[in-house]
Amino acid sequence: MQIAVLGIDLGKNSCSVVGLDTTGRVVLKRRLHRDGVLKLAASMPSCVMAMEACCGAHHLGRILRDQGHEVRLMSPEYVRPYVKAQKNDDRDAEAIAEAATRPTMRFVTLKSETQLDMQSLHRARDRLVGERTALINQLRAILLERGIIVPQGRRKMELHLEALLAGEGVGLSARTRLLVDDLRLEWGELDRRIEGFDAEFAAKARTDETARLLTTIPGIGPLNATALAAAIGNAQTFGRGRDLAAWLGLVPKQMTTGGKPKLLGITKRGNGYLRKMLIHGARAALPSLSKGETAMGGWLRGLLARAHVNTVVVALAAKLARIICAVLRSGRKFELTTATVS
Repeated sequence: MQIAVLGIDLGKNSCSVVGLDTTGRVVLKRRLHRDGVLKLAASMPSCVMAMEACCGAHHLGRILRDQGHEVRLMSPEYVRPYVKAQKNDDRDAEAIAEAATRPTMRFVTLKSETQLDMQSLHRARDRLVGERTALINQLRAILLERGIIVPQGRRKMELHLEALLAGEGVGLSARTRLLVDDLRLEWGELDRRIEGFDAEFAAKARTDETARLLTTIPGIGPLNATALAAAIGNAQTFGRGRDLAAWLGLVPKQMTTGGKPKLLGITKRGNGYLRKMLIHGARAALPSLSKGETAMGGWLRGLLARAHVNTVVVALAAKLARIICAVLRSGRKFELTTATVS
């Protein structure tokens, strides 16, 4: 029995595997624990190991690669069209194996342990930021119930709380004062933990080659650079055909009305965290870039004259994504070019 492609439908404990021969005929169907998948793969000659890019796939993929197999990871949305009727685990594994043989299939690059560690740190920081935002909103609601209106903004809330807790006769009961003070202490602890992550990202950006290249781009700081380096990889493994703006959903959707194409909002496909980071970076860099006497500055001023600032921010984020592609392909630092005088 010669297996050319082994499709693996990963589960938390058990996995379904389906093996195809060189003609595409199913020659193996089994249901195994994860350890059993590794034992089966170790007893087989080198072949294609196909999986969906889901939780645990990169770890298992690295082990299978070390055993001498060719690992192909795919986005689940690209596998779905190959699933036949009456979906089950065995048919999912068969669809994964079949999808891996398609010549036009797009595969996910296998991530290293370092990349996964960095992505985990970013997820943890993003959770802390969400908790801090929820806490600030709760504080604002508590004060509003007592007739105390606080303007939006983290720094404004900090200043207002300092004045509020230092004053007397502000309409807060003793118990509410204790609650607000306790929530402020919790806020401070979240700030310290987030600052610890930021310091770690800054140190990583100084030592990682890919992150150092990315920080030369306006709007890309240590936080963005380390997140992008963890998701994309280094400059040597970055695919030339990949368009990061389209991958992150920063390109507009189109519809045709009366035979004419009409641009709508962005597609919002791909990694939402990276898209958010790029848009925040573009918003921060927009004021300085739009004032510069560079080609990008002139382009931004033209956009600002005819479009809303939020539209310009997203357009700048898409351009930054394309610049990131170019920087990673060339391995050279980014430099703004001076505008030519016509």
